[in-house]
Amino acid sequence: MKLDPIDRKLLNLVQTKFPIVPEPYRELAEKLNITEQEVLSRLRCLMETDIIRRFGGVFNSRSLGYKGTLCAMKVPPERVDEITALINNYVAITHNYLRDHQYNIWFTVLTDSSEKTADILQEIIKKTGINDLLNLPAERFFKVLVNFELDEG
Repeated sequence: MKLDPIDRKLLNLVQTKFPIVPEPYRELAEKLNITEQEVLSRLRCLMETDIIRRFGGVFNSRSLGYKGTLCAMKVPPERVDEITALINNYVAITHNYLRDHQYNIWFTVLTDSSEKTADILQEIIKKTGINDLLNLPAERFFKVLVNFELDEG
């Protein structure tokens, strides 16, 4: 998909300057000199063509009292789809991905207590029968903000 200048400006705005107001799409439309419906149509098109993979707020979970951990499991290749589906059923699992490594399924858990995290991990072990699960809580926290500034050319 070729991005026109309005798409580029819209992408720049929604990355870091999304208005936190009752009618954010109307405000974006005013900044771009287009209609609110056109803003929504353009965003829908950008999502359907995978220019935008995710559209939503990003919260500082630690400030909200949540704790996250990275986990890894050794899963037999023939069980990867089954185990992945099971893991993905947990609301507290925020990411889940396959790696080419002896620990081949990696996922993150985000809960409001270490006890809840431990309960989820024990439940996954019990349901899967796989005891080889690493729990790797962060010792230091790093957050990298990536913003793709799109010029009009």
